[in-house]
Amino acid sequence: MCGWTASAAHLCPDAAVSAPPPASLTLACLALLVVSAGPAAGACPPRAGHQPLQVLAGSSNCSWTLERHTRSYNHLEGDVRLRRLYSANKFFLCIDKTGKVDGTRRKNYADSLMEIRSVSVGVVAIKSVSNGLYLAMSKKGTLFGSVKYNPSCRFKERIEENGYNTYASLRWKHGGRQMFVSLNGRGKPRRGHKARRRHPSTHFLPMLPS
Repeated sequence: MCGWTASAAHLCPDAAVSAPPPASLTLACLALLVVSAGPAAGACPPRAGHQPLQVLAGSSNCSWTLERHTRSYNHLEGDVRLRRLYSANKFFLCIDKTGKVDGTRRKNYADSLMEIRSVSVGVVAIKSVSNGLYLAMSKKGTLFGSVKYNPSCRFKERIEENGYNTYASLRWKHGGRQMFVSLNGRGKPRRGHKARRRHPSTHFLPMLPS
């Protein structure tokens, strides 16, 4: 019986001996088998006070699924892109040196070149390259250029089904609804609470500068 387990061979009688082993030795072998059937080598022990989450298959270290899921997005933070935000209404979003937000049809207009920086997962800050002002939204949904970066300058960037992006204020909402960056059919900014995700006025294509 004990001859089946190589690690217990020094405790077990020779398999060729036909006489049954003593009862005490049999119990010792069974105990050794129970110990050897414990967690496999390399498995992660439970954390104190917590139930372990599912361990990723093939992982050689003790990384729980939740932690691996979070870390997998870290490379997005700090990503910087130079783009012109071209609206579905055919205007480029721009911020002039006075802080006024507007739309222009001029393709290479200096105030329309933006630096889009990822500040956290799915959240960006948009800054005019020509004057260094940040796109911001007030509590009332008004767009303006801010000299300093602050919580009002954070926008949730989302790729919609039509391939355009929408930008919703991370800080402010109106009646529980998100408020979006928007340019109307005349290229003028709309109040955030008057725009909806499906409105063409809220849809922008981040275009590479030419």
